[in-house]
Amino acid sequence: MSVRVRRVYEPPDEGDGVRVLVDRLWPRGLSKDAARVDEWPKGLTPTAGLRRWYHSGEGDFEEFRRRYEAELSEPEAAELLRTVRELVKHGPVTLLTASREPEHSHAAVLADLLGA
Repeated sequence: MSVRVRRVYEPPDEGDGVRVLVDRLWPRGLSKDAARVDEWPKGLTPTAGLRRWYHSGEGDFEEFRRRYEAELSEPEAAELLRTVRELVKHGPVTLLTASREPEHSHAAVLADLLGA
C-alpha cells in the first residue's frame, strides 16, 4: 500500500497513482486539466467549524487531529474513507491539498489513517 500527500499545485508525477483531492474547495487558479484529479470526495474534509478553529490558532495540530478523526467516524465521512481505503488496496494513492503545510493538514491525518 502506498499513500502520499502532495500539494495539488505540484505537477502530476508518474508514481501518483489515483489522485484524490481532499480539499472541500477547488484550488484557486488551477484548471481541472492541470490538476488531473481522479476523485474528489468533498465529504471527507473537515467541517467548516473545525477548519476555522484550527486556522484561527486556537488549537494545536494534535487536538485538530483528534477532532477531525472524530468527524471521520460520522456515516458519510466513514463511507468515503472506506472508499479511499479500497483504492489504496489496488495501488498507489496521492492525496492532494492546496495547504501550504501539508504535513500539518487534514491530508496528513488522512494519510496516517490510510496507512501511509
